[in-house]
Amino acid sequence: MENFHRQRKQGEKMQSVQVQDRREKQDMPCIWAQAGVVRRKSCENEYRCKGCRFEKIMRLAVEKNDQIRKAGQKPTGKRGRLVSWEERLRRLPPSQRPCIHYLKRRITFKACTNDYSCANCEFDQYFDDNYSVHAVISPSDLLEVKGFRAPHGYYFHSGHTWARIEEGATVRVGLDEFALRLFGPLDQIQAPLMGKEVRQGKPSISLIRGDKRASALSPVSGVVTSVNGKLREKSSFDEHGAYSEGWIMRVHAPQLRHELKNLTINEETETFLNREVERLFQLIDHVGGPLAADGGHLGTDIYGNMPELGWEKISRLFLRT
Repeated sequence: MENFHRQRKQGEKMQSVQVQDRREKQDMPCIWAQAGVVRRKSCENEYRCKGCRFEKIMRLAVEKNDQIRKAGQKPTGKRGRLVSWEERLRRLPPSQRPCIHYLKRRITFKACTNDYSCANCEFDQYFDDNYSVHAVISPSDLLEVKGFRAPHGYYFHSGHTWARIEEGATVRVGLDEFALRLFGPLDQIQAPLMGKEVRQGKPSISLIRGDKRASALSPVSGVVTSVNGKLREKSSFDEHGAYSEGWIMRVHAPQLRHELKNLTINEETETFLNREVERLFQLIDHVGGPLAADGGHLGTDIYGNMPELGWEKISRLFLRT
């Protein structure tokens, strides 16, 4: 009898969880369903459309229909009437065409003013820069190595640049805290122009301090799709916000899967940072004594406090340029 009651409670609990799951899915309707292309469909991928199997199937079907129409014929069959969700929403009056971020439940209603060309939309970049990417990294998200921090889930290049994977093959790139503290507050950071191609392990970012200049290597290969507007606005760059608002550029990296093997992540990054900090301590001891403070942790302007380290030397040793 006890087993019966126990099983009944477990069944009720499971049923309750299933009901909750259904409710949550109903609160996340697929964009294709919201546009009226399909009757009912819940999002299973938190609106990360580029990695969604259903999205790929629908895009292929729409592309096939478009090819048939271009040939002067009429698509037939169950999928013959399919059009893209963008095309379906374009049938609405301009003031009623919802922004993609509204469809993804991120904002209150806002009309799309760019014909669903998100790649060229200033609001899309503004939203992405200020809301969807720069979540504050809590201490639990960070690993710390002798005073230097690095977030979990980020990929790191041996030249002290980082890569954070976003939707699809888009990657956000920046300098790590080690580099920003080693070279001290920078007067300027220069990134490639939008549309320029970068290659993994090749110089792509310029660090400028006074009359000193150093180059940092790109962690991935691809085409620059956007550059942080704050690079033009700020007059000083330090380690604060290195992994959030201090990003430098976004890159469309189609070879990402193959290039990740050349980067470190999580425990691998911890091992790498340990090795780099030890090399830095050895260099400091070699050129004239300890710089360490606060229990052996290095300060925030290492080169500024010890210029005898040599700008070119630390560029060669740590930026690998």
